[in-house]
Amino acid sequence: MNEFCPCGSKLAFGQCCEPFLLETEKPKTATQLMRSRYTAYAMGVVEFLYKTSSTKVKKEFDADNSRKWAESAKWTGIEILKESDGKAGDTTGSVEFIAHYTVNKTVFNHHEKADFEKINGEWLFMDGKIFGPEPERRIEPKVGRNDPCVCGSGKKFKKCCGAQP
Repeated sequence: MNEFCPCGSKLAFGQCCEPFLLETEKPKTATQLMRSRYTAYAMGVVEFLYKTSSTKVKKEFDADNSRKWAESAKWTGIEILKESDGKAGDTTGSVEFIAHYTVNKTVFNHHEKADFEKINGEWLFMDGKIFGPEPERRIEPKVGRNDPCVCGSGKKFKKCCGAQP
């Protein structure tokens, strides 16, 4: 196969992630594992995702939902933003990345810092921290329907400023 690998390495699939997905080779670095896991999502090879996960992640892994999600998306690329350790001689490493995909014509950018550990000579996905927008926080205290109105009228909020038109 001479097509480029989905992981964006600009290498042919057969020279990049295919040997990892077929389990004829093991990723030598955390980044190779990250790229091959992205490719597994892009190609729906959910078994690879399970096999390259830590025991803790495997306990929470839902193969059916992972497969449905992977197949519902059109995977459009991955950006590796930062690599910390994770080289061939290391035992731990992390990769910060953005995975790009679309679902029902809506574009998504999954930004995560994934942590990896080499156990018995194999890199495994340990955990990830997803980056996203901060939840909105209320500045003023919540006013209940039966609380005094914030305008100072002396009426209940529901009978004053909170009245439905």
